[in-house]
Amino acid sequence: MAVTAKQKEPFSGAAKVFSEAPVEASFTITAAQPERPPRTLKHDDSFLVIDNRGDIGASSGGSAGLFHLDTRYLSRLELLVNEMHPLLLGSNIRDDNSAYFVDLTNPDLMSDQHVDLEKDTVHILRTIFLWRATAYQRLGVRNYGNQPVDLRLSMVFENDFADLFEVRGSHRERRGTATAKLAGDGQVLLSYLGLDAKVRRTTLTFDPIPDRLTTDIAVYDLHLAPGEMRPIFLAVSCNQAQARPLPFLRGLIAARRELRESTRSRTSVETSNTRFNEILCRSAADLAILMTDTPQGRYPYAGIPWFSTTFGRDGLITAAQMLWWSPEVALGVLRRLAAYQAKTSDPLADAQPGKILHEMRGGEMAALREVPFGLYYGSVDSTPLFVLLAGLYAERSGDMESIAALWPAIEAALAWIDGPGDPDRDGFIEYERASDQGLQNQGWKDSYDAIFHADGSLAEGAIALAEVKGYV
Repeated sequence: MAVTAKQKEPFSGAAKVFSEAPVEASFTITAAQPERPPRTLKHDDSFLVIDNRGDIGASSGGSAGLFHLDTRYLSRLELLVNEMHPLLLGSNIRDDNSAYFVDLTNPDLMSDQHVDLEKDTVHILRTIFLWRATAYQRLGVRNYGNQPVDLRLSMVFENDFADLFEVRGSHRERRGTATAKLAGDGQVLLSYLGLDAKVRRTTLTFDPIPDRLTTDIAVYDLHLAPGEMRPIFLAVSCNQAQARPLPFLRGLIAARRELRESTRSRTSVETSNTRFNEILCRSAADLAILMTDTPQGRYPYAGIPWFSTTFGRDGLITAAQMLWWSPEVALGVLRRLAAYQAKTSDPLADAQPGKILHEMRGGEMAALREVPFGLYYGSVDSTPLFVLLAGLYAERSGDMESIAALWPAIEAALAWIDGPGDPDRDGFIEYERASDQGLQNQGWKDSYDAIFHADGSLAEGAIALAEVKGYV
């Protein structure tokens, strides 16, 4: 599993139960040890959390699913052989994090106290990858026995279209309306009309057409001769306009070509130490999975699963640390944050003119302002870090044309530092949330109890952090 960039709260399969007070505690995640470490795949604004068998919902816990733009588009997908889970032989993720491979076999299949099919007779190679808001899956089912085999292979699926904050544990009094229907040859359409009047759709495309297909299960009755292999394909698409996604092989080739192109101009590092080279390659691959193509350029998202979106502080610090290696990432970060720089005051979003974004979300709860993070500016350090990164990028790249284009945003950020960021004009940048929905602490340590006095009592009122003064 790729190491995520945002590590303040450990990955948890269990969801945080929201408390009434303090309010900001509802945006943190408690630590719990999942039964098995989940596996993750990501491409742009989509990510997939599965268990070791490649299933969703069977054993991964509450965080499992296919997510796109802060909404879960598939909450369950379980592969069954004669209504039993197959046995796990092994699994592996590609070194570049682009695909996941699972080796499965049948358990002992019995009827009337008699073994009809001994375990380890049928091998299932499960290959999964994610590309352009579609999760692709191929099942290669092969009979390694010396006799013909009859078995039933089923895929059970469902979805809740839960907002990411619901998955984390938030309770909602009202939700939208979900529907499910068969939508053509081998296709199932799951739809959800949200309270924000937006329609979200999940399309499952099976190839070949199953022997039985309903809105929650696909069944294949297979007869395999000795040595015979049968391929079965499934594509799960999030809000895709086209009738059918690309075939599996074409999609896989396109995804790998795109990954190679994105890293073609990047600096490579090689040493005389083989183990250290492997660490460098793993680090590069883990950074690559967090990268997301945005309209403004490539942006390092903050982490999977809860933080797979644009975060100001995380993107700025990551881009600064990557300047020697990949300066184009800094340019993408600067352009994106400049595009979303606050233009007006909005107390619910802790926004003031010139302030740089803390976090943005694309889910239903953010659109309805059930959480304040649609465009949220509660970060005291993102704005000086933005100016700092612009200077470092200019020094590293000499790209003064881009700096000139960013200059109005840089001047607006400096104006916030000298103005609303320092309301008492004492030379220290300080923060104090403008509404009870905002984050109580708005520096790097942003949990509600992170800033306290020597006696353990929580700091109250406006707070100035030493590291922010250092940035300024």
